[in-house]
Amino acid sequence: WALSHQGLSLAAKLHPLTNRGVMVPKRFTTYLLALSCNVFSMASTAQTMFNANHPHVLAASFAPTGNLRASINLGNPILAYRSDDGQVTGVSVDLAQSLAQRLGLNLSLVVFESAGKSVEAVTNHQADIGFFAVDPVRGQGIAFTAPYVLIEGSYLVHQNSPIQSITEVDRAGNRIAVGQGSAYDLYLTRELKIAHLHRAPTSPTTVDYFIQEQLEVAAGVKQQLEMDAQRIPGLRLLPGRFMVIEQAMGLPKDRPAAAQNYLRQFIEDMKSTGMVSSALKKHRIEGAIVAPAHQAP
Repeated sequence: WALSHQGLSLAAKLHPLTNRGVMVPKRFTTYLLALSCNVFSMASTAQTMFNANHPHVLAASFAPTGNLRASINLGNPILAYRSDDGQVTGVSVDLAQSLAQRLGLNLSLVVFESAGKSVEAVTNHQADIGFFAVDPVRGQGIAFTAPYVLIEGSYLVHQNSPIQSITEVDRAGNRIAVGQGSAYDLYLTRELKIAHLHRAPTSPTTVDYFIQEQLEVAAGVKQQLEMDAQRIPGLRLLPGRFMVIEQAMGLPKDRPAAAQNYLRQFIEDMKSTGMVSSALKKHRIEGAIVAPAHQAP
């Protein structure tokens, strides 16, 4: 009704005789009304096209192919893994499904066995979103949200190793096994001064590689190392942690600012509503905690 009213008002303005009691042909008035409706319709369409926060525009910003492609890293079993029936599941998958549902998009999982490959997929636009440990090197091509989960990084040694504490690891003669391209690899590459890194193909194979190569130390997710220590006799974890991993979502850095801001707010919503906490419980994840709410500067 409002649009018709606007059209009649425009018709009156375009033909001033109607304001003087002069009869205007009905076909002329109908033409003006149709013209005005088209003008308003075009203006509304243009406004939608330039409104970056409009649902359709946001969806296109996230998923230019029409499907939301989520890069899933199976190298971190805390966040993603294969169930007994072979299905890919986990906290990362739950978050990806929630985001796709909000955006009204179909979800496609792009699955990798290592963090490095998962990062490459998002950086090179082979995937639209991913789940990563925040790191400045990765940040060159990926826009991160605030973290949603905090995970501890620990060291594992042989039972008879003379190394008793984390402070003794970075010493001459110590060789450390780490998953290639993992958050621990990137962090230790920057931080170690004396000890040398030896890179396993993936994070889940780090301890097997450590045994095979007869190295002094293995580095990785605390929970993964604990499972490996139970699986292989003669191993122990060093007390404490050498880093806290901030696990976040990310998308290609050249995606529109509206999409980046939407993803950041999405993660804050998932934390505040208890979705992340529920997902950790659902998948029986221990040792990882929900990250606190992000405080805007």
